Amino acid sequence: MYGMVNRALEDMVVDGWGEATWSRVKESAGVDVEVFVGTEAYPDEVTYRLVGAAAEVLGLGAGEVLHRFGIHWVTRTATEGYGPLMDAGGKTLGEFLANLPNFHSRVSLLFPHLSPPTFYCTDVRAGSVKLHYVSGRDGLSPFVVGLLTGLGLRFGTPVSVEQTAAKGADGAHDEFLVSWEEAAAE
Repeated sequence: MYGMVNRALEDMVVDGWGEATWSRVKESAGVDVEVFVGTEAYPDEVTYRLVGAAAEVLGLGAGEVLHRFGIHWVTRTATEGYGPLMDAGGKTLGEFLANLPNFHSRVSLLFPHLSPPTFYCTDVRAGSVKLHYVSGRDGLSPFVVGLLTGLGLRFGTPVSVEQTAAKGADGAHDEFLVSWEEAAAE
């Protein structure tokens, strides 16, 4: 994963628990990188170790860390670093989700070695969609739920997210039923 992911995890931990806690996370993970370079690729294992260590140090489950990280990614990292790209995704949650397949295509132009997941929507209805998440990386569904929760916050639209299929369990990829209240017509 690119260093921007590890740096965003660092930001989340430092913002919520302080620099000393981040130092304990890195030490527990056995990661001695002083500064993660946003555009440099790091082995996925580094990120997984940091998440596991954060869970241990913070006294949270890894799923909870990933969920909080997903929210942080949308509300801070993506908004501050890729605001115009996020804005181009749509004016409502529904529009953004419909355009999500194109989002990583645009991001890949900035990061040529990116191995992004694939998102696509089916069963699109007013106020709900089935979101399919296809990734070569395992165990990130809580992060996706956090991303969707963060998108709800971004658009002022509370969301309900239910995982309906899991990669390797009931299918080849993760699926989520995402529901929200449609805004009243103005």
